[in-house]
Amino acid sequence: MLSIQEVSKHFGGITAIKDVSFSIEQGKIVGLVGPNGAGKSTLLNVISGVYLPSSGSIIFDGLDITDLSPDKVCKHGIAKTFQLVQSFPELTAIQNVLVGAVFGNSDKIGMLEAREKAEKNLEFIGYPMNKMNYPVKNLTVVELKRIQLARALATEPKLLLLDEVTTGLNPKESNDAISLIQKIRESGITILIVEHVMKVIMNVSDNIVVLHHGEKIAEGTPYEIANDEKVITSYLGKKIDA
Repeated sequence: MLSIQEVSKHFGGITAIKDVSFSIEQGKIVGLVGPNGAGKSTLLNVISGVYLPSSGSIIFDGLDITDLSPDKVCKHGIAKTFQLVQSFPELTAIQNVLVGAVFGNSDKIGMLEAREKAEKNLEFIGYPMNKMNYPVKNLTVVELKRIQLARALATEPKLLLLDEVTTGLNPKESNDAISLIQKIRESGITILIVEHVMKVIMNVSDNIVVLHHGEKIAEGTPYEIANDEKVITSYLGKKIDA
């Protein structure tokens, strides 16, 4: 479904990612891990069109999307959540999700149908429906993360890019997030997830890509990554269960 081919991104004299290549099969969950500053979020931003790569190419569903703008990438079927929650604070929860339903894909949709889609996605991700009309500026971080996810799902993506969706969550909330990620995959959506909480990555990923100083240093199953000496030395610090 997605093929990253020798992608690099430079900011002035700084190389954020260098010659990164990997692919994602339809219906799979791929984890993207590495130390802070490894280039994980930069790579998600390149895939989603927020940044143009300095070199390399990105092929999605047989289409070269390397130079497309974020809105066009989204309309082709790639949606992204952000590490720092992005919302429209003066709008309500349902209105935030409506933005994705109305503008997130190439289908023309009426407001009634868009609202039904927004409500369906809020319910799907477990948002408290009695807070559907609350301004999002009054909501908790967990609720904001859920709304951001519902907005991304409302664009009807084929591929969902998740950037640290469990950051700041307690253990129960993290377990709920694992169940939700698996539920999203079961609905037919392919997922690329950036996450520091290795319990989450190990529980949901079919395959894991490891970045270090902007370069791919390993790729494999959770078991292979957990036992890779280079990954243990540069990132994990010790072997973990997988």
